[in-house]
Amino acid sequence: MRILDAGESAILAEFADLDTVLAHFRALDKSRPPGIREVIPAARTIAVRFDCHETRKDRVVKWVRTTQPQRQAHTSERGTGTEEIRIAVRYDGPDLEEVAGYTGLNVDEVIAAHIGTPWTVAFCGFVPGFGYLTGGPPELQVPRRDSPRTGVPAGAVGLAGGFTGIYPRSSPGGWQLIGTTDEPIWEPARTPPALLRPGVVVRFVQE
Repeated sequence: MRILDAGESAILAEFADLDTVLAHFRALDKSRPPGIREVIPAARTIAVRFDCHETRKDRVVKWVRTTQPQRQAHTSERGTGTEEIRIAVRYDGPDLEEVAGYTGLNVDEVIAAHIGTPWTVAFCGFVPGFGYLTGGPPELQVPRRDSPRTGVPAGAVGLAGGFTGIYPRSSPGGWQLIGTTDEPIWEPARTPPALLRPGVVVRFVQE
């Protein structure tokens, strides 16, 4: 772990890989001392934003360094504190057959693999509400498209690398599109507006 200064009221902790980030995020998110405002994971870092009138930076650094990481619980071990949602998907994506070709599976097997494993939101980025979901089966690791699309519709479900994700709104994108959902992923009037937030477990179901 490496701690970087990020101004008067924030620090950035760097880690070796995403699994280590998630283990530390789970522990930090559940043990926030007074004054901690946000704990924000990314692919290799966790940003911690705090109120400098309520706590000191050295206390925040000590908390981050001394909090023991928490491993991912198995499904049977998850308590009621883990938020789990189901998202219905129509597996009608234009890249579904291409994904099957990359993986060596047939289309039905790709769908079965996508719905057969719970995914966890690791971090968010790209556009508001876009969650990077991890924890899926290794056979669904596929490259991004060689030529990104200039327009991907809202609700498109895609794969890229070891992640799956849902486009919250129409935008450019280079993920392999395998399906579509009508679930509202980003609603500014909702509290919180993002359906997919770090730590949320998602189970996809075929519509």
